[in-house]
Amino acid sequence: MLNLLSKLPDNTRGAVIMSLSMAAFTTNDSFMKGALAEVPLFQALFLRATLNFVMLFAVLAPIIGPVRFDLSRRDWVLVVIRSMAEVGAAMCFLTAVSHMPLANATAIMQTMPLSITIAGWMLFRDPLGWRRMVAIVVGFAGVLLIVQPGTDGFSGYALFAVLAMLCVTLRDIIVRKMHHSVPNSTVTFGAITAVWICTGIASIGQGWAPVEIKAGVQILGSAACLIVGYVSSVAVMRVGEMSFVSPFRYTALVWALLIGLFAFGEWPNGLAFTGAAIIAGTGIYTVLREARLRRQMAQTTASQRA
Repeated sequence: MLNLLSKLPDNTRGAVIMSLSMAAFTTNDSFMKGALAEVPLFQALFLRATLNFVMLFAVLAPIIGPVRFDLSRRDWVLVVIRSMAEVGAAMCFLTAVSHMPLANATAIMQTMPLSITIAGWMLFRDPLGWRRMVAIVVGFAGVLLIVQPGTDGFSGYALFAVLAMLCVTLRDIIVRKMHHSVPNSTVTFGAITAVWICTGIASIGQGWAPVEIKAGVQILGSAACLIVGYVSSVAVMRVGEMSFVSPFRYTALVWALLIGLFAFGEWPNGLAFTGAAIIAGTGIYTVLREARLRRQMAQTTASQRA
């Protein structure tokens, strides 16, 4: 497969890797959704984090670099904050997917490009024109179509998906404040450690259940898919033009729809399906618009230097 990918044009290769990354992350979610039918949430997360420790040092670190601990105090504080955001995201999202259709929860998470854009505007004074602001408003209207407050289709668990999206937004925004020398492997180590400690402590109060073979395989599969997803998400940043590759992140919705249908017999209702389409459309527009603005800024800077 690697030989086949190497023969493809850069943009095509980037699109394939991005789609693979989204498939891995969505499959991870589906494995955990299945495992949570038999295993308590905190126990399942603790077991997955334990497996991820092994995979981090055996598989991931040799690919993306070793874990380093010689960070500044400031960077360690940022790593800890990001790691706690990771804990919140994992707990909230898996609470959501264990009680609602996988595609619905995944669609809500796909508002991240919108939420990160508005967070960048609020916190870092990133430029935000009226076109992207309209796209953000329309995108979050799509979230309301999925959550469906005040209707028979409303599920309070959809709010956990919204909280997970906010946690991931915080997680990704924090990275912008870290020094560029902080290794990805160290950031990943911090996230796994935080999930392992927090869920280990929480699982004591929640109680443990026997892990049958099916649930054990699902947790193992989830841990493996997380590593594949992370490796491919790092690799895709080095291949092709991001304005071409980034929209392929929305293939996660396709994977979630297919897995939800065939594995769990789920299918979003008409309002939720419309909301997901709106989120995908506004997200893709926002990604392409930001890429265009970056190119314009780069051209302006180059012409000024000339």
